[in-house]
Amino acid sequence: MKLSHLKQIVNYLQNFKKITAIYRVSDTIVKVVFDKDDTLYFNMQRSNSSIFKCQEYPRSKVYNAPFDVILSKRFNRANILHVELLNGDKIIRFKTSLASAYKEEVSYIQFEFTGKYTNVILLDEDNVVLEALRHVDLFSSFREVRVGQKLLDVPPAPFEAKEYPLEDVETFLYDVYAKEQNAKLQNLKKQKIAFLTKKLKKLEKLYAKLDSKEELLQEAQKYEHYGNLVLSNVANIKPYTQDIVLQDYDGSEVKVNLPKPYANPFLISEMFFSKSKKAKQRAKHLHIEEESLRSKIEHIKLFINTVQEAKDVAKIELLFPKRQQGKKEKVDDSIETFFIEGYKVQLGKNERGNIRLLESAKAKDIWLHMKDRPSCHVIIKTDKQNLPQNIIYAAARLCVDFTTTSKDRYLVDYTPRREVTIQNGANVLYNKYKTIEVDTRE
Repeated sequence: MKLSHLKQIVNYLQNFKKITAIYRVSDTIVKVVFDKDDTLYFNMQRSNSSIFKCQEYPRSKVYNAPFDVILSKRFNRANILHVELLNGDKIIRFKTSLASAYKEEVSYIQFEFTGKYTNVILLDEDNVVLEALRHVDLFSSFREVRVGQKLLDVPPAPFEAKEYPLEDVETFLYDVYAKEQNAKLQNLKKQKIAFLTKKLKKLEKLYAKLDSKEELLQEAQKYEHYGNLVLSNVANIKPYTQDIVLQDYDGSEVKVNLPKPYANPFLISEMFFSKSKKAKQRAKHLHIEEESLRSKIEHIKLFINTVQEAKDVAKIELLFPKRQQGKKEKVDDSIETFFIEGYKVQLGKNERGNIRLLESAKAKDIWLHMKDRPSCHVIIKTDKQNLPQNIIYAAARLCVDFTTTSKDRYLVDYTPRREVTIQNGANVLYNKYKTIEVDTRE
């Protein structure tokens, strides 16, 4: 961010008296609620830092690192004593206090918009580092950022920054979010749609290569006939030959090339009967494979549409959660998994996925389904009695997004899994439910 803009933002921040709440909503974005209802987001991404305002930025997960613990302990519900631009540089410094029964505890929080060394640093009243978003050692910079060490000041800039007056700081902060998010959103959409389209083409190729039931049955009949002919021509078949001539029942000759030499005719007939049996089995179960591929193709198309319709980056990040390292979980390709503010949300891609969700869900997990119409099943993994309404709405929106592309108002029922009774397959009965409305026209 430009130094001139930061100066004007600091003047704006000096109107606030209290930090009501402060926490990370993503790896590099800190949400700060001032005076109960005025929220700013500090994006501390290296070389791309900014301050912005928006209606709501969904929390990707609940952070419990030492930095987040100190951040909450020292600055939640803290009074703001002073806000300044430290040494006239790109560092916004808040001086805060917490009043306890024993004494007033003074702390500092510095948001440093300094390019490569962009950081959030938490300090005590003696300027000693309590914690930091990023720790910096002496090998990386002359200015060490380490817990327990006194923090050195950044040298003043050797030049006079140009002024860029803002007509309205709030409008500017909303515009920062809109511009950044739009550019990032379009790039992410392009990237994720390309990834999903590649998966879709692969599935469609597999579907196109599926054998037809008629062809499989004809193949089974042919191999069964060959097996019977071999038994009828045992005397005429020499051991270890790969080209055999069989006398058919109508007197005609049938020439067959074997895949490999066999020691006797009985092994040849066994091979043909085995092939016939496999072809019959494939024909019998072909509809299962067809349905599985069809449902996967439909799911990917709905996924692509959901990405295309996403209004913000947070929705894309929700749809493509980062893989958690160290946790080896068996992946079920009939279930899609998302994370909403730390809550694990699972969605059935097809009937098999819906059944497995129902069977594996615990009693207190929340089950969602569109009202009075076929839809995917959704499970929110939780043991809490009262789930935040925004989590339920986000899960309900996923239920709608992965069921239909039509824009309309939809109702989604939700209830604890213990209230759901499986009737047949993924068909269920449930009671004691609540309903939430999802409007996809917005």
